[in-house]
Amino acid sequence: MECIKQNAATCPCPKEECPRRGACCECLKHHLAKQQLPACCFAAVSSPFAQDRSFAAFARLASA
Repeated sequence: MECIKQNAATCPCPKEECPRRGACCECLKHHLAKQQLPACCFAAVSSPFAQDRSFAAFARLASA
């Protein structure tokens, strides 16, 4: 799909080889199932390379 190619060009995911890169709905589904948020959620509050992608880590960073 064209939207996946466009999304992949600006995706902040540090894993270039990720099969979900650019497929935002699949990425969200994958991370939410693991009780995590994807890198794009952390890009606004910290480095997209955040090791701890838990909801609690996001709340701490967002309130800092």
